[in-house]
Amino acid sequence: MTRAPVVRGLGVISGWGRGTAALPEDARAAAAGRPVLSLGRLARDGDEWRRTTREGLIAVAAAEAALDDAGAGPAAIAGARTALVYVTAAAYGASNRRFIEGRGGSIRFAETAPAVVPAEVAIALGVCGPYAILLGGPPTTLRAIHHAAVLLEEGACDRALVLAVEIFEECADLYARADRLSGHPLVEAAACLWLEPGRGTLHLEPGTPRRPNVALRRRLGETFSVEPLAALDYWRRSPTRGTLELAARWRGQSTRLLWTEAMMPFAEAV
Repeated sequence: MTRAPVVRGLGVISGWGRGTAALPEDARAAAAGRPVLSLGRLARDGDEWRRTTREGLIAVAAAEAALDDAGAGPAAIAGARTALVYVTAAAYGASNRRFIEGRGGSIRFAETAPAVVPAEVAIALGVCGPYAILLGGPPTTLRAIHHAAVLLEEGACDRALVLAVEIFEECADLYARADRLSGHPLVEAAACLWLEPGRGTLHLEPGTPRRPNVALRRRLGETFSVEPLAALDYWRRSPTRGTLELAARWRGQSTRLLWTEAMMPFAEAV
């Protein structure tokens, strides 16, 4: 059991637009046969962004969306007292494929690809506190939130960012061969959750959700590790919010994260 954090800001972007308010009613119908909805290469001014990976640009945009949600600027999170916990299942796939196929790219060593995305965020926003990279799907994102809460409870940081990024366009044919494109379309997405010390308790435990996030996934599509953060945004926009329980299933793993004694874990409730 860990002390529950409070959410200062939450930014979600996807191939559908910004936030879960932009989602269609039915992702499969809205995709109209497209197996992958890409975010493309997000344009930014300045020559310093020229060699930034596509996934790095998406990550920075998600972090900036979290700042916008909190009504704050980069100075609010810059420095050594901000932790950064990054999660992905697929965002390093494009760089690895370029390396394996000998097509070059801006990353010299393919095994460092997972570190490139959070590094772009850290450089862009001046974050230089505790740091972790977790590879996996939705249950891993729940573990990342819990890890960030532990860092806050132990005083290792004053605030923590939980960042999840997934891109699919460069490896769409591989997902098709692995039968990952059946059912819901793959939707490129990223989300950033800004946490600070709060009240209540946080429980991470094995769970057996029958069909976690069914309504959200029907509208969002498949986003791998981004799904729990999108679910949190979806929950806060619901007119009938109840106790917050985030559930995730991935490759035989089922996990639940319970926020207790805090019916609304967002900053305005503290």
